Amino acid sequence: MFDVPVLTGARRAQEAPAWVIRVADAADLAAYRAIRRDVFVGEQGLFAGTDHDDIDDDPRTVVLVAATATGDVLGGVRLAPATARDIGWWTGGRLVVRRGARHAGGIGSALVREACREAVSRGVLRFDATVQERNEPLFRHLGWVRWGEAVIGGAPHVRMRWPIDRIADLVGAMKLPLGDVLAGIRDDHPESLGGDGWVGDDGALVSGTDVVVATDAILPALIDKDPEWAGWCGVLVNVNDLSAMGARAVGLMDAVSAATPSAVRRIVSGLRSAAVAWDVPILGGHTQLRGASSLAVTALGRTTAPIPGGGGRVGHRLGLTVDLHGRWRRGFEGRQWDSTSTRTGEELRHLAGLLAAHRPAAAKDVSMAGIVGTTAMLAEASGTGARIDVADIPAPPDVAFGDWLTCFPGFGMLTADAPEIPSPLAHSATIGELSAEPGVVLRWPDGVETRALDTDATGLGQA
Repeated sequence: MFDVPVLTGARRAQEAPAWVIRVADAADLAAYRAIRRDVFVGEQGLFAGTDHDDIDDDPRTVVLVAATATGDVLGGVRLAPATARDIGWWTGGRLVVRRGARHAGGIGSALVREACREAVSRGVLRFDATVQERNEPLFRHLGWVRWGEAVIGGAPHVRMRWPIDRIADLVGAMKLPLGDVLAGIRDDHPESLGGDGWVGDDGALVSGTDVVVATDAILPALIDKDPEWAGWCGVLVNVNDLSAMGARAVGLMDAVSAATPSAVRRIVSGLRSAAVAWDVPILGGHTQLRGASSLAVTALGRTTAPIPGGGGRVGHRLGLTVDLHGRWRRGFEGRQWDSTSTRTGEELRHLAGLLAAHRPAAAKDVSMAGIVGTTAMLAEASGTGARIDVADIPAPPDVAFGDWLTCFPGFGMLTADAPEIPSPLAHSATIGELSAEPGVVLRWPDGVETRALDTDATGLGQA
């Protein structure tokens, strides 16, 4: 609960005292709680005796204070996860400014802004607060949105939410431009972009054969930072693409360029390690020395029963099968989860064959658009929307949920109309369903739904 006494008013003529906002230490915390008692119990009478609650006892709770250079605490605010398992839903509350500091240059507003920044930095996707009704204009001014009402301590309060657009921003940057960039190609030939029923898929069917072809390029920044990992990922993402379509990889082609032979050798080393692990031969390709860093890998696969990315229908349950083993790749924390480099070849090949053995109606491998963004891509290709139950999403322990939902997870497969897929290596769960309304909605444990995406992910439309 955000309870703000008086945060605005005419400025005093004298210069406001200097203060900074910081994460509270033990002394700050004691001072902050003393201010809360003075204001909420003594001044406002919202609580009898004490305003201490379970959130104060939660070790995950973060307290921010505004303090002078001499350490004098002028006010503070707390934020904490709303659920026992941190799923990216946090609440802010107990915002308070000391009586004698309420004209010291906007302390309350600054604390709210810093709480929002702190929440985003911790991977929060839903950030709520319950504020006294008289303080709603202040929060609206700071960008908060009203979504409900409540009565606390006999006083009317307003439920408000800080908009966090992390998922929409990611999809908008990485996927949404595709429809415009690729405009017209679909009309060039009946089989362009895969042909009807396969547009936007992870790979392309070669007409009249059982061959599936997938191609991926690796970002130059990744190549320059970690060449071996870039080579490994060049194979990984292509094998994932084929696996999502129920195909078995049978060959690889690569085009690699780097400034020096040494740099090329490191990229090729990663390619070779991955090709051996997945038991897929590198058939050939092109190697360019003294050039800019680049890597593109093409994979050939075979299947007599390909799985479409757009085969979902309204009402189909949405499944996620994901390998939680591993850790953040060093240098790519919060963006790339490395679940594969420490797996054995046998384990990797087992994972690669899961979807072919269980035949979902639709499937896509989780890409750099993350779990939610890739769900949007599957839904768009299927001509549906999607609703995700956030609390049902499998995730590694102690990983910020916002990071997990927007990262590349190594091995992750989204499916429609499939049972939970048993595997000793991967976690499988039903995480929602395909819906009639376009876009993706996140459904939270309290029944509240928030929109992660209002539109299609790519603009390519239904497959």
